[in-house]
Amino acid sequence: MPQSRRTWTDALSLWPFGQRRVGHSTPSRRTWSDQRVEGIVGNLLRVGVIVAAVVVLSGGVLYLFRYGSSLPQYQVFQGEPADLRSISGIVMDALALRRRGVIQFGLLLLIATPVARVAFSVVAFALEHDRTYVIVTLIVLALLLYSIAGG
Repeated sequence: MPQSRRTWTDALSLWPFGQRRVGHSTPSRRTWSDQRVEGIVGNLLRVGVIVAAVVVLSGGVLYLFRYGSSLPQYQVFQGEPADLRSISGIVMDALALRRRGVIQFGLLLLIATPVARVAFSVVAFALEHDRTYVIVTLIVLALLLYSIAGG
């Protein structure tokens, strides 16, 4: 008998680290396996990309409603406004539902998704007591954060 394929609802029913939510059967032991970690990481990446895409798309729709019928002025270069040059400025603009801020915030979410994946991997390797991979993954995380910070 072929093994049934798990659906995304099955994956969502797993609550932190394999423990099922209330109303679902609970596993006898919480164990970490490579397959379980890969499933959680896959869901993390999938959800991160989908959320980022929805945020960028909604910002794009807002932008097109406002500026969709105007012609661009290519004779004069206009860089990004000062408020969109920092993370705090982007977050403030996104919270104020300013069109460019919402788009930029979606792009920040897209950039943060693989960083969150690496950070989760550090935790997963630590729970598996795999010191080598914890150290390597911490180095990768440090390099990612250093490069994002402008290094």
